[in-house]
Amino acid sequence: MQQQSPNTGLIHAYLLDGTGGGQFLDWQAVQDWTPSQGKLWLHFDYTGAFSKDWISNQSGLESLAAEALLTEETRPRAVTLGDGLLIALRGVNQNPDSDPEDMVSVRLWVDNDRIISTRKRDLLSIQDILLQLEKGNGPSDCAEFLVSLTDRLVWRMSDTINLFEDRAGELESHALSENRETLRFDLAILRRQTITLRRYLAPQREALSRLMVEKISWLNDAHRLEIRETSDRLVRHIEDIDAVRERAAVTHEELLSRVSEQLNERMYVLSIIAAIFLPLGFFTGLLGINVGGIPGANNANAFFIFVALLIGIVVLQLILLKWKKWF
Repeated sequence: MQQQSPNTGLIHAYLLDGTGGGQFLDWQAVQDWTPSQGKLWLHFDYTGAFSKDWISNQSGLESLAAEALLTEETRPRAVTLGDGLLIALRGVNQNPDSDPEDMVSVRLWVDNDRIISTRKRDLLSIQDILLQLEKGNGPSDCAEFLVSLTDRLVWRMSDTINLFEDRAGELESHALSENRETLRFDLAILRRQTITLRRYLAPQREALSRLMVEKISWLNDAHRLEIRETSDRLVRHIEDIDAVRERAAVTHEELLSRVSEQLNERMYVLSIIAAIFLPLGFFTGLLGINVGGIPGANNANAFFIFVALLIGIVVLQLILLKWKKWF
């Protein structure tokens, strides 16, 4: 499974034996290969100089197919060229220290006799197929390889989507107890991840749907039925992602609603306090001006009378507010 030479860009060459197994080939054996020997699978790192030269000039592919296998940016799609298929698919990035929404792309040329695949980063679904081949229960031909790869790509999305669902449930349960700033940040991350993942999965659904209707001689009805099942599972994954995104949005709205409610409660309390102390401030300010004629200036009991008057005003205000059902 290792690249045979650090400078070639060829990751591996594998000859399918037609019974679920096969053998790795060196480059000389690849050059001597003929279709009568079995189905050939060549897997390249498209950034290698050798890969670019061989695919562009020696593979025998049309320029459109060669360019698509070597392009840096690609969107999931399936295109028929003669009796071959040019396919671009994406899988969830499950490499160490990676973000799951940072999807890994694989580009494929598949015809009746050979498979040419290219990638830049490791894709675990490819490793799964190699393990199956080494155990003798892998794909026996190019059509089964295509069915198996699409199935593994979608199957490996399940863990990531389940993780998103579990995270959404945790955020919902902590919406009323955790620090709001942290919770809003976590919700924003979850929504960004689901939006990014869905942006890649939606065109992949279209690519799988296209495979079911393309008239390719080496794809039979059984293969199309399996691709349909894979496409249906992908649709369910997309629906689950939409549900997670909606749950995150609802939780965010509930959080904002709670913050707004608490703010309104505090503003209400402050308004009641201001309403009570406003007339008190008016009277104390009025009697505190330094001019002649202030009532009670020469009365020793004037202060206590004024305090009692203020207390009476407060009691009357509380009775009035209670009667108005303001609290």
